[in-house]
Amino acid sequence: MDELDRRIINRLQGGFPVCECPFLEAAELLGTTESELIARIQCMLDDGRLTRFGPLYHAENMGGALSLCAMKVPAGSFDERAEQVNAFPEVAHNYQRDHELNMWFVLATETPEQLDECLHEIEKTTGLPVINLPRKEEFYVGPHFKV
Repeated sequence: MDELDRRIINRLQGGFPVCECPFLEAAELLGTTESELIARIQCMLDDGRLTRFGPLYHAENMGGALSLCAMKVPAGSFDERAEQVNAFPEVAHNYQRDHELNMWFVLATETPEQLDECLHEIEKTTGLPVINLPRKEEFYVGPHFKV
């Protein structure tokens, strides 16, 4: 990772321009070209330095639903179950934890009804129960990871 990659990551964590040419505007702020910025972001996604690049939406404010979910997945089948869960487009994040409930993921759906349907489909696909942990209260932390 060179200095430009670090600037890209550090700068774009705080927001991305919302305009007609957002990559051009972001590139100018970073002292590079639009095509170089796009190529570097794609390269960081391809090699795993970035796992995601895109907007975050507040699903509930848009009529949708969002929930944290957990599963107890047998160790020998974790990768297979993770692949099954991650195949659902509603799964936003999926993390392995060193705990009895070793798989944690976030579901985001267009409607609250779809959340329940998706939970049922994940249980059906994996053969494992899903614990639904809906948010009671929101706390915004606003992390920024300087690289």
